[in-house]
Amino acid sequence: MSLNLRIILSATSVLVIFITLTAAALNRAFVESTESALRDNLTSQLYALLAAAEVTEGEIIMPSSELDALLGLPSSGVYAYIINQSAQTLWQSSSALGAKLPRAEALASGEKQFKKTDVGELSYYTFAYGINWVTDTSAIALTFTIATDLVSFNKQITEYRNTLWGWLLAMAILLLISQAAILRWGLLPLRQVKLELNKIESGDQQQIEQHYPQEIEQLTNNINQLLVQERNQKTRYRNALGDLAHSLKTPLAVLQSSLNSNNTADDSMKEQITRMNSIVEYQLQRAATAGTSTSAKSLKIKSIIIRMLESLKKVYRDKAIRLNLTADENLTFKGDEGDLMELLGNLLDNAYKWADKRIDIIAESEAGKLSIRVLDDGPGIKAEQAQMLLERGVRADQNIAGHGIGLSIVHNIVDAYQGELFIKKSPLGGAEIQIIL
Repeated sequence: MSLNLRIILSATSVLVIFITLTAAALNRAFVESTESALRDNLTSQLYALLAAAEVTEGEIIMPSSELDALLGLPSSGVYAYIINQSAQTLWQSSSALGAKLPRAEALASGEKQFKKTDVGELSYYTFAYGINWVTDTSAIALTFTIATDLVSFNKQITEYRNTLWGWLLAMAILLLISQAAILRWGLLPLRQVKLELNKIESGDQQQIEQHYPQEIEQLTNNINQLLVQERNQKTRYRNALGDLAHSLKTPLAVLQSSLNSNNTADDSMKEQITRMNSIVEYQLQRAATAGTSTSAKSLKIKSIIIRMLESLKKVYRDKAIRLNLTADENLTFKGDEGDLMELLGNLLDNAYKWADKRIDIIAESEAGKLSIRVLDDGPGIKAEQAQMLLERGVRADQNIAGHGIGLSIVHNIVDAYQGELFIKKSPLGGAEIQIIL
């Protein structure tokens, strides 16, 4: 998972939790506020009802207007009724006709009750107040009740919630877009570092060149130091091997010259001197092998093969060889040009030496790897000779000129690039050498 995606997912999770908690808190506050307003409204209506009521012996007289137009409208949603101590209804508003209202409860004098009650599918808020009404001759215990259904209340709550969630979601989307833009701007240096590393891998530049914020400056400096150390270490290693081989080559040449002039010299000693010379030649080539590197350039395979073939045509102009080259123009090799020239030079030179009339060269990409096949119509290579030819100083035919280290050099270069080398029978009748890098 990318760093950008991790931050976006984390921020989104925090934002979802925050918005959910905020919505719950605001919804709760609005519901409580609306309930409080409803309670105040019912209280004021009940007190107005108390002020307007007239109680005589066993009878309650209310003004015809009933103080509120909703109380006079059947099933209006606002209802009022008065009961005595026995819960017997003494009076009810016109709006209560035909309505199923919450059961009235007789309250003691001075007692107030505000509650929510469900009647069937409807819910009601009721506010009741108990009073001991004193007349000229007696005192009557009455309970005044104001009730309202929650149809309008619930509609108001639903509208508020829809509006609340709409605004919160709009704010969340705006915050996420803003955060994504800020994150993209904040992580821009890391993307630039990635682009520079890609250029280094493709060989377009040698090190990280731009200046970056101090938080990642140490990282880029360390990468540059590692790249420099890698190149310097490889150079020192190659130079050390080269110096060693060259320092041994001269004394060996003197010894070999002396032995050749001395007819009494032992043949085994001459053979060992020759073998030591072969080893020196091999180590010289090995020292020159760069191997795989993150800073290597991408080389066009086809153009290099064509150059090699032009040179070999001049060397073997006496042989009428028909060449067939199959390679894509955009096929590339990411590595040292000297390694590729040495590798192709040995493969193609061996093919020219052994071929009769035809050589096929096929370069292609296989599963993201480079495959180069060189096929000829020569005598071929026996299976038991194949492994032997990969060893230093071994030749299939001692009469043909060469140092005898061609295929071992190829094998060494292939190993340096973590590749594979195959020797098999060619469909043309000769040998087929395939390398996969």
